[in-house]
Amino acid sequence: MPLILFFKTKVAKKHLLYILVLNFSTFNMFHKEGFSIISVASLFIFGLAVFTRFLNPTVFAVFIPIALVIYVLILQFFRNPTRVIPTFDDNVVYAPADGKVVVIEETQEDEYFKDKRIQVSIFMSPLNVHVNRNPIGGVVKYYQYHAGKYLVAWHPKSSTENERTTSVISNGKTEILLRQIAGAVAKRIINYLKVGDTVKQGEDMGFIRFGSRVDLFFPLGTKIDVNINEHVKGNKTVIAKI
Repeated sequence: MPLILFFKTKVAKKHLLYILVLNFSTFNMFHKEGFSIISVASLFIFGLAVFTRFLNPTVFAVFIPIALVIYVLILQFFRNPTRVIPTFDDNVVYAPADGKVVVIEETQEDEYFKDKRIQVSIFMSPLNVHVNRNPIGGVVKYYQYHAGKYLVAWHPKSSTENERTTSVISNGKTEILLRQIAGAVAKRIINYLKVGDTVKQGEDMGFIRFGSRVDLFFPLGTKIDVNINEHVKGNKTVIAKI
C-alpha cells in the first residue's frame, strides 16, 4: 500500500495516538534534558494531525509521515539506556560517552595541567546516545565553561576553539581531565559537575545536544585500551587503566 494511502486509514491514526501516549508513559526511557523538547514535539504532532485531518486528508497523509520521522529522531537522540558498570575500579577509566574514537595522540594540554598528555577523543554522531558519564569516581578539582565557535567536532582546533567545558576529576591516585565540545550542530552543553563535588564512577556528568565530542587527557605512559575508529559505549568500554 502506498504510504499516502496508509496514513488515511484508521490503523494509521490509531498508531499515531499510540506513539504519543506511549511516549508520555515511558519518560524514564529518555534523559531529563529532553523532556521539554519531547513534550513540545508530541503536542505539535498531535495538533498537526488533528488540524490537517480535518483540513485535508491528503495534507495529513503527506505531512504526518515527515513529522513522525523527525519525532522518532528526537526520541532516539534523547534516549537514556541503563548502563551498569561491570566492575567499579579506581584503576579503570570507562568511556564517558558513546561514539567513535577519532584521536589518540600525545598533545600539549595548556588549560589545567600545562604539560604533555595523552589525548583520547570520542566523536558522538547525532545517532549516538548523548549522555555523558563520569569515567572515574572521585573529587571534582576543576571546572570551567568556555564560549566559542561551532567547528565540526572532529576538527583538530575544536578542542581549543569551540564552545566547551573542562572538568578534572581526581580519584586520589591520578587526575583525569574531560572536555565536552560542541560540534557544528550542537548548541548546548550541559555539565552537572561542581568543584568540590564527590562523584561516583558511571553517574551522569552531563549531556550535549545534537552531535559533539568528548576529550580525555591522561598522564604520559598511561596504557590506552582502545584504538582509532573503534566504537565505544559509555560505562561499558574500558578506555584506559591508570
